[in-house]
Formats: sequence, structure tokens, C-alpha cells
Amino acid sequence: MDAIEAVGLTKTFGKGRKAVRALAGLDLAVPEGTVLGLLGPNGAGKTTAVRVLTTLLPADSGTARVLGHDVAREPDTVRRLIGLSGQYAAVDENLTGRENLWMFGRLYGLASAGARRRAAELLDQFDLADAADRVAKTYSGGMRRRLDLAGALIAHPRVLFLDEPTTGLDPRSRLDLWDVIRDRVRAGATILLTTQYLEEADALADSIAVVDHGHVIAKGTSDDLKARVGGERIEVVVHDRALLGRARALLTANLGRDAAGEVSVDEHARLLTVPSRGGSTRLVSVIRDLDGAGIEIDDIGLRRPTLDDVFLALTGHGAEPANRPAAEPPAAQPVGEPELTGRKA
Repeated sequence: MDAIEAVGLTKTFGKGRKAVRALAGLDLAVPEGTVLGLLGPNGAGKTTAVRVLTTLLPADSGTARVLGHDVAREPDTVRRLIGLSGQYAAVDENLTGRENLWMFGRLYGLASAGARRRAAELLDQFDLADAADRVAKTYSGGMRRRLDLAGALIAHPRVLFLDEPTTGLDPRSRLDLWDVIRDRVRAGATILLTTQYLEEADALADSIAVVDHGHVIAKGTSDDLKARVGGERIEVVVHDRALLGRARALLTANLGRDAAGEVSVDEHARLLTVPSRGGSTRLVSVIRDLDGAGIEIDDIGLRRPTLDDVFLALTGHGAEPANRPAAEPPAAQPVGEPELTGRKA
């Protein structure tokens, strides 16, 4: 069963010449107990898709379901089943960390004592116990982010939406969050993760969907996508430019049928690049052959496609800094409704 499914979602902001189509027939399917990494450059439609799937924004057309419940027709039911951490921390800066989490727990219907116990667990898990009784406005940006993520987990949601969750986190906090996500998946949760970091999707996602201009342009595993832009490659910088021809012939012979393309040469940089499926074993073999032929090298390495490589190949442009997409306006507050924290309406 698909825990999250979307068919033909469309959403346009504005009218006339100023209209921006954020979603243009988006289709998604996320099986229960898996992680889908939603990748795409700024303005691709990732955040708009999350807002539609979490009932915070109505789609213009198309359908979306979470655990079999229609997000447009059964929003209250959907909200009880999900957790959401948006791009920006949704915490009350005038409450302490402990009070914020207690409040989130009460919004989810936990008894007061249960909300306190759960808050204490999460404060410890996210390394916030020492700051638990400080007001959130005294927290650093990374601490607020961790508090927001803790709030998304307060009720052990079956489906978790994480919209660029590691933005603003230091490396240690990012790795800690990855562990939390893995723990949730082991417990049976389904996660939709938007990110601009390919290494994050590498570490966490069972499958990846690349979104651009509001629709999915490629999907598969991380290795599938990397293979589409050439997979692994060996890059060699020779010391003597005059030996580039010999080195190219040697690389071609060494890689043989494993080569998934031609050896390319950048004479100015004295750089040779060739696709390879052999990993570190092939790299060691190349080093031995070059040494045996008396070809001195200044640098050699096994490279894998970067996020920009994937985006450039699939979208025609590279990734941009992680900030709010210009094509996706800030979330508008529904008229007549209390402020939404992204947890429960």
C-alpha cells in the first residue's frame, strides 16, 4: 500500500502574466515504511507539494491521499496521522523548549502528563535538555531547528513530512537527525523528505524523485540517477602534458568494456576523465598501470556525481542555495483559522 500518493496535482499562484505554476501535474507514490527523497532546484515545487499533501494548501486540481485518506476531503484525519517540519522552525519564541513540546503534544490530543513525558524524551534525544526551561527566543538557529523537528515527532506520526530538515544544522546535528529518521523508519513510519543535498538522499532515501517546473522529471534510486549522468568516474592529472596521449591510451585499455564512455582530455588542466564501474579496485589498477608506464601524476581520484551534476544533466541548470524558492510564496494563513504550527490544526 502507498502511504502517500498524488495524482496530477496542479497549483498556480497569482493571475495573468504574473501567474506562477508551482505544480504542473505532479505524481508521487511512497510505499508504507519507506523514505522518498524529493529533490529539485529552488522553485521546483517541492515545498508547494508538501503543503498540499499536509492539508495546508489546496491544490487547483488532482488528488492526494495519505494512508488512504483524501487530503482535501478528510483534512482533520490526515493531520492526526502526520508530522510536519517545514523549512523554517515553527516554534513559539515566548515559550520554553519544554512548553513548546508540551503544547504540541496537547494539540495532538495527548494527556498533559503524557505530553510532559514525551517532551522530556525528545528534549534529551535532540540534545536540548540543558536548555529545556529557557525561552525559545534565546535559542540559536540550530537549536530552534532541532526543537521544531522534535515537535514533528511528538505523537509518533505514521507519516512524516520533512521539508529540507537539515537546513541550518551543524554537521553533528545533521547526523543525529539522520539517525532519528532511520529510527522512525525502523519503527514503520513513512517519510517524504525534501532536500537539495544528494548526500542526504544517499544516506536516507529508498527512492528519489527529481522535480522541476512542478512535475517529476526522473525517479529511481540514488544509484539509478547517478548512472544517468555517468556514474563513477576516474580523474587523473598527469604531471607532463606531453604524456597525455599515452595516458589516455593506457586508461582506455585498462578500463576496456567497463568504460561507459570515451576518455575525455582537458589539455589545459592536464586532466583525463573516464567513466568507470570498477570502484576502488579499478582505481588501484589504474595507479599501478600509470606507475608501471612511468607516467607521473599530480592527482588521481574516484569521483561520483555531485548534486549539481545530477541537476545539470536532468534540468539543464545547477542547484541553488537552500533558501525559499522564489516561485513558491510564503505560506498564507487561512482566514479565520488559528495559526498553524505544522503539527495539527
